[in-house]
Amino acid sequence: MTALDDLVRPERYPRSSRYDPAWLLGLDMGPNPLWLLEDLARDLDLRPGMRVLDLGSGKGATSVFLAREYGVQVVAADWWIGADEAAAVFADAGVGDRVEAVRAEAHALPFAEESFDAIVSVDAFEYFGTADGYLPYLLRFLRPGGQLGMATPAMTREVRELGAIPPHIKELVGWEALAWHTAEWWRFQWAITELVTVTSARLQQDGWQDWLLWTRACAEHLPDGESANRPVIDMLTADGGDFLTFALVTARKNGRGLGEGSVQVSDG
Repeated sequence: MTALDDLVRPERYPRSSRYDPAWLLGLDMGPNPLWLLEDLARDLDLRPGMRVLDLGSGKGATSVFLAREYGVQVVAADWWIGADEAAAVFADAGVGDRVEAVRAEAHALPFAEESFDAIVSVDAFEYFGTADGYLPYLLRFLRPGGQLGMATPAMTREVRELGAIPPHIKELVGWEALAWHTAEWWRFQWAITELVTVTSARLQQDGWQDWLLWTRACAEHLPDGESANRPVIDMLTADGGDFLTFALVTARKNGRGLGEGSVQVSDG
């Protein structure tokens, strides 16, 4: 059985290890969001007082983390979770004065232009961000020089190159795996617009193992967890890291006085 103590990993995720795993399990909506955010944030420059949009914030764990760990002011936007439900999480966590909950669809964001210093999205961008026109739309809400960062499920190779979705992945998620792009795909997709400078684009080392560890804990400690999580466990076990991990991508919005193009980075 996966002990909750196994989810406390200060050697790899020192900030996330300060949080009660039972609290985070109660907010579960997929892979461990704090591990992903902590790793992603290493490629960002988040400073106290910044106004940050947490896009696809789910039940609010990432927004709590952003407010507590980086001292930023957060707008937590999600379509699936109501604002009242999220606001209760923020109040209970003692960050209700630093995190605003908003129910919003990613293609109809109710914000003023250039109103954020950074936009962060963890395990959500694959649902709305792959279309060619989405990055230009989203950048309307980011000030020039502002930062964009996202962590998303990824393939180690593009499905196009493989010629088919691997059977063990297709069995669970079907065509949705087409949105699980490599870090290099995201780098090109963003850089070609010349609207941003890509500052980092990498595949998370052994990300599938983090995903598997967390999913096993959800299966063992949550009500009905086995039935909900067993298919994901089977997919990850069959994969063994051959195709599945996470892409972590960051960029700065270009503007007056900023360079165009992108840093050339690899998937490593």
